[in-house]
Amino acid sequence: MNTPSALFVDLYELTMAQVYYDRGMTGDAVFELTVRELPKNWDYLIAAGLERALMFLETLRFSDEDLAHLQSLPQFDRRFIDQLREFRFSGEVWAPPEGTIVYPGEPLIQVMAPLPEAQIVETAMINQIAYPTLVASKAARAVDAAAGRPVIEFGGRRAHGSEAAIEASRATYIAGFEATSSVEAGRRYGIPTTGTMAHSFILAEDDEASAFEAFVSRYPATTLLVDTFDTATGVNNAIKIAKKYGQGSVGAIRLDSGDLRAEAWQARIKLDTTGLPDVRIVASGGLDEYQIAGLVEANAPIDVYACGTSIVAPPDASTLDSAYKIVEYDGRPVAKRSPGKPSIGHRKQVWRADDHDLVGRFGEPPSADAEALLRPMMVSGQRTTHGQETLELIRRRAGVARGPRRVLIDPSLID
Repeated sequence: MNTPSALFVDLYELTMAQVYYDRGMTGDAVFELTVRELPKNWDYLIAAGLERALMFLETLRFSDEDLAHLQSLPQFDRRFIDQLREFRFSGEVWAPPEGTIVYPGEPLIQVMAPLPEAQIVETAMINQIAYPTLVASKAARAVDAAAGRPVIEFGGRRAHGSEAAIEASRATYIAGFEATSSVEAGRRYGIPTTGTMAHSFILAEDDEASAFEAFVSRYPATTLLVDTFDTATGVNNAIKIAKKYGQGSVGAIRLDSGDLRAEAWQARIKLDTTGLPDVRIVASGGLDEYQIAGLVEANAPIDVYACGTSIVAPPDASTLDSAYKIVEYDGRPVAKRSPGKPSIGHRKQVWRADDHDLVGRFGEPPSADAEALLRPMMVSGQRTTHGQETLELIRRRAGVARGPRRVLIDPSLID
């Protein structure tokens, strides 16, 4: 798995670290990554991205090339460069397991390490956790909207970079998507892959029917894209080829534009009345949870939804309002008091009861029947068994009933 280099930091993290070392400020610090507010109309988040975050911490090293670059900058002296040469993450990480439903104010990751170590990894922790959590949460909303119908992902070309695309595929799979179009995500994570043809294949052939026949003869049970020219004609051509090659030769047709509800009904009627009730209808074309919910509510005969852009680059939530803040240093709680962006001091635990969550001080359980959400993922710089779960287990965890929940803050946290 590819992870960012050690120079995936903001400059101020290194300048602060140099001063920490100069002043002997290497006591243990606790940093917590939380989301302040949910995007509009969202009810929950699904924790994701922990796998890559832990891998980054476990393999974090400053190479000779990294150090040569830092030495060329005016901010850093030889002593600090030598300290970075021996740099290893030696701390602990606590977090809710990936796939856990979480809410604002609850730590998505908690880093406990000597202050310079915990500070240097700030940018990487936000980057590795926030985006996958955003995508998994958006994808889960699409799965919820589909009401049991499969949803697949093909947003790689719209994601903001190749690694973001692959991590988005993983995040959507955690959230309940059935498959991805990304071959690399399939190879790396074992996610089922799917995909057949694009409009270009049809345009490159002499005519649509010939294109369909060429594909079906090579890939039986395939999905045919029927809206390149005229959807009604495309459906007729798909039926023609399905009849020629027999039962099961065409697995589905895909609608990618137009009035999806009306076209799905017209296609369904034609398929059923020509003896092809088993041919499924796949819908795509910039779909998000709102459009899917509208189609489901309208009883559109769509069997599978395919989502891309709106999931991997959500127009309603381009980023999560997340922050990585120090909450303890050298055994004392610390908190930011800035108007509009205050933080809450003390290392925390989240306790999940039947009807609410309680964010309280670490080590002070509210009752015997509450479940502690934050678990030890890394100790002494090495992952624990909690931090080495299979993707299928994570996916099952995310598949529980999802929705809003009361989050209570223990008053003793507010000093």
